[in-house]
Amino acid sequence: MVKEIQEVLPFMSYGGDYNPEQWSEDVWLEDARLMKNAGVNLVSVGIFSWAVLERQEDEFDFGWLDKVMDILHQHGVGVCLATATASTPAWFTKKYPDSVAVDEKGVPYSFGSRQHYSPSSPSYRKGISKLVRKLAERYQNHPALKMWHVNNEYGCHLSECYSEHSLRAFHDWLKEKYKNIEGLNEGWGTNFWSQRYNNWEEIDFPANQVTFYNPGQMLDYKRFMNDKIFELYKIEKAILREITPDIPIFTNFMYQFKPLNYFEWAKEMDLVTWDSYPDPREGIPVSHAFHHDLMRSLKKGQPFFLMEQVSSHVNWRDINLTKKPGVMRLWSYSTIAKSGDGIMFFQWRQGRAGAEKFHGAMIPHSNREDSRVYKEVSQLGNELKKLDSLVGTKIDAKVAIVFDWENWWAVELEGKPHNDLDYLSRVETYYNALYALNIAVDFVQPKDDLSSYEIVIAPMLYIIDEAEAANFETFVKDGGTLVISFFSGIADKNDRIHLGGYPALLRNLLGLYVDEFVPYEHGKEQLFRSNNDTYSCSMWTDMIRLESAEAIACYDSDWIKDTPAVTEHTYGDGKAYYVGTEPESRWVKEFVSQLSANKAVVPPLTVPVNVEVTKRSGNSGEHLIFINHNENDSEIKLGEGNSYTNLLTNEVISQNFSLKGNDVAVLLLSTN
Repeated sequence: MVKEIQEVLPFMSYGGDYNPEQWSEDVWLEDARLMKNAGVNLVSVGIFSWAVLERQEDEFDFGWLDKVMDILHQHGVGVCLATATASTPAWFTKKYPDSVAVDEKGVPYSFGSRQHYSPSSPSYRKGISKLVRKLAERYQNHPALKMWHVNNEYGCHLSECYSEHSLRAFHDWLKEKYKNIEGLNEGWGTNFWSQRYNNWEEIDFPANQVTFYNPGQMLDYKRFMNDKIFELYKIEKAILREITPDIPIFTNFMYQFKPLNYFEWAKEMDLVTWDSYPDPREGIPVSHAFHHDLMRSLKKGQPFFLMEQVSSHVNWRDINLTKKPGVMRLWSYSTIAKSGDGIMFFQWRQGRAGAEKFHGAMIPHSNREDSRVYKEVSQLGNELKKLDSLVGTKIDAKVAIVFDWENWWAVELEGKPHNDLDYLSRVETYYNALYALNIAVDFVQPKDDLSSYEIVIAPMLYIIDEAEAANFETFVKDGGTLVISFFSGIADKNDRIHLGGYPALLRNLLGLYVDEFVPYEHGKEQLFRSNNDTYSCSMWTDMIRLESAEAIACYDSDWIKDTPAVTEHTYGDGKAYYVGTEPESRWVKEFVSQLSANKAVVPPLTVPVNVEVTKRSGNSGEHLIFINHNENDSEIKLGEGNSYTNLLTNEVISQNFSLKGNDVAVLLLSTN
C-alpha cells in the first residue's frame, strides 16, 4: 500500500533538481554541506542521467549514484529518484533509429537536444522498462529514497509524432474507440468534402494538408497523443509499484500546458507536482496563482509540490529578467498559500556547460555562501522548518470554475466564427476577479459533483454532452448559482453541432436561445448598460433571444442596441446566468462580487488591495497566510475575539498588525 505523502514527508519539503553527474566527486560533499545549511531536505536526482547509468546497452554503472544517495542520506536530505528516461542516449538512438520521433513533414528528429523519443516506439518502451526495473531493484530499500520522479515534463518539447509506429498505433486507437469504420465516418462527419473512409488503412495523420483539417479527426489525434504519452508514464509506474509498492510516484506538470489532459493524468499520480516560472515583467503572478489552484484541484484539494521554480532568472526568454531581492521568497509563500507543501528549484548548482548554464540556481557560478541568491535560498529554507503544521492542510472553496482540456483543444481549432478565441484568457477573466477578491477557487470538470459549491462558472464551454448538461441542471435546480459565458453548449465531443438552437443542451437551463454570433474585429468595442452604469465589451456578441430568462444588461450602441448582453434565469431553487460577450474586467469583478455576496461567499478576511490572504485548515489547526505584494506596509485588521501566533516570528497577535511591503505572515489560530 503506497504511503501518504504526509507520512513520507511530514514537513515542508525544500530543495531542487540535483545533477551530480555534471560535477566531479569532490563537489558532492560540499553540495551536501551547503544543502544542510540552507535547510534543504529533498532533491530530485538523475533526471537526465540515462547516458551515464547505461553507457552501452546492458552496461550499467550505478557506482556514482550509490555514493550520491549515501552522501545525501548522511546529511539528512531525502531523494526523489528520477527514472532517467527523459532523453535517450546517443548509442540508443543509433542502435534503435525507430525510437526517434518524426515531425509533421515526415522527417526524423536529430540527436543532440532532449525529449526526441517517439511515444509509440516499441524500442523506446522496451528500453525504459529495462532501465526503470534496474533502478527500482537497486534502490528499493535505500533509506534516502522518498519518492519516484518519472521522466520529466512529458510532452514539453515533443507532444506530436508522425512515425510509422505512431500511425499504426493511431489506427489501433481508432478501432478501439469506434469499433467499425462506419462509426468513425459518422463521428468525423466524413461525407463532408468526400472524406469518407472504406477501411482503417486509408486513414493518415491530420498533417501537411492543403487547407482546413477535419475537426473530428484533429480532436481524436490530440486525444490519441495524450493517451500514448500517458501510457509511457503508466508503463514506468507499473514497474515501480510492483517493486516499491509503498513509495509515492509522480511526474512534473507544466504551466498553461495544452497537449496533456492533466485531470486524467492526476488520477495516476500519488502527488501532483508542477513547474512554475513567472516572468517578473508580469508583476503579481496571478496566472501562476491560477495554476496553483488548478494543480490543487486535480486531486480534489490535495496539496501539491512546486517541483521547479528559479531563484533568480531563467535562460529561455527574450530577456531573462532577474527576480528582485525578496521576490523569490514572496512568490514561494504565494505557492504555500495555495496549498503547496513543497518548494523546489531548478536547479541546485548552476551548470558550467550545456544549454541551461545561464539558468539561475540555488548555488550560483560564484559558489559563494555570501551571494545574495544563496543567502535568500537559505533564509527561505530555514523559515520553512517552522511551518510543519501547514503540511496536509487544505483550502475550502465554495466557488468553482469549470476547466476542461478537451474543450480547450476543440474551441481553439480552426474554422470558428472568431479564430482568436483563447480559452485560457476566458477562464482567467473570471479567475482574476475572484483572485482580486481573495475568494478561494477550485477547478472542476463538467462531469464532477458540484454539490459542495455555491457558485460555478463555466467560461466558453464549447463542447458538452447530455450528461454534463444534466449535471449543471441538477446543480442549479438544487440552489446553486451557475454562470455560463458566450460560445458555450455549441458542439458534441466530436465537434459536431448540437441542433435546435444554440446553446442547445443548455437552452432550457438558461431560458434563451442564441440566434447568431457577431464577432468583433480586433480593437473594436461596444457598450452595454448594467446596474445603472455603462461598461465596454469586446470580441464577441451573442444575439440572445429571451424565452424565460430576463435581461440584466443590454447593449447601448450600434445596431445591437437594447438587445440582451447578460441574462438571469431562475431554475428550480437556483439561478443560471448567461454572459453573451467579453465584458471589461471592472464589470466582471463587480458581477462576481455581487454573486458572492448573494451566496454569502466571503474571503477569509478583508485586507488592503494587492494583499493575498488564504485560509488553510486541517487537524493541525486553522492558518491564515498573508502575502503583501505592495512595496509599502499594509495594515491588517484581524478583528476581535481570536488570537494567532505568527509562525515565522513566534509573535502572538490578537487584533491588528502591520505587514511590511513585500513581506509575508503565517498565522496559526490559537485554540486556548
